[in-house]
Amino acid sequence: MKAALTPRYGAADVMQIHDVPRPVAGPGEVLVRVHAAAVTQGDRRMRAADFPGFTALIGRLMFGVRRPRKPVQGTMFAGEVVEVGDGVTAYAPGDRIFGGVMHGAYAEYLRVPEDAPMARVPDGVSYEEAAATPYGAGTALHFLRDVGKLQPGERLLVLGASGGVGRFAVQLGKRMGAHVTGVCSGRNAELVRGLGADAVIDHRTTDVLGSSESYDVVFDIADATTFCESRRILAPRGRYMALALSVGVLVQQAVTSLFGGRRALFSIAEDNRERMQELGTLLADGVIPPVVGARFELDQVVQAHRAEEARQAQGAVVVRVAAAEG
Repeated sequence: MKAALTPRYGAADVMQIHDVPRPVAGPGEVLVRVHAAAVTQGDRRMRAADFPGFTALIGRLMFGVRRPRKPVQGTMFAGEVVEVGDGVTAYAPGDRIFGGVMHGAYAEYLRVPEDAPMARVPDGVSYEEAAATPYGAGTALHFLRDVGKLQPGERLLVLGASGGVGRFAVQLGKRMGAHVTGVCSGRNAELVRGLGADAVIDHRTTDVLGSSESYDVVFDIADATTFCESRRILAPRGRYMALALSVGVLVQQAVTSLFGGRRALFSIAEDNRERMQELGTLLADGVIPPVVGARFELDQVVQAHRAEEARQAQGAVVVRVAAAEG
């Protein structure tokens, strides 16, 4: 089978297409014929070993010190089950599924444990749309509901509203009954409005932190500000949520947890089966329609990574690994 390999850390052009052995489903595993894989900012970071701040050493120890320990990368996939191992009961050949893995999605076939974070692709949702969902929607759902505990009627500010997480944060914020303001560049304003934002701010022309508005939740996806800088626009019991890990936000989270006022919050949105199945339900109900902005074939994976790195696409960047049959 064909797969995109990352033999060393570096720019997008380090990735190469090779023929590698096709995996076989073992006990408790399913073999998936991958139809689509998303290219996320997380994938970009892993390819380049661009682990922020003090996580640089941790990232290298986890994923490979001098080169990727698992050269076939790619974390978000959608495809068709073609083989099941002994003991598998949740899935059968022919099932359309999507989910997240630590590596291996940039290949024609992917071996996945039955209990991995994955769910069935709803009727009417394409493989490309399904692959574009887990990273952004799962992260947004975790932060808004579980970390920030966003409530109906609250005011939500999304910094980086046109990005992979931001697009779903806007949609989910509206679903949860909040008044949503999205911050993005002017070229993406219509996209963010179309996702349901009540207001859109162009960060290139407007100083958000100088606004007279106040917000109950500030979700900083773009690493555009800090808790201290955001205090002036936070409501008295407002929550500032940072997607990027830093020593500063960890210290601020610890300090602000001791008092009853404004809070700094950080968390890691780990994929799990329950959340993935919840995303499947939200997709089926039309709550979080994904936006696919650019499509590439597997042999164009370098161009796909460049497009994600340059943030050229107005929507998710997706690699079509195998053409749909039938």
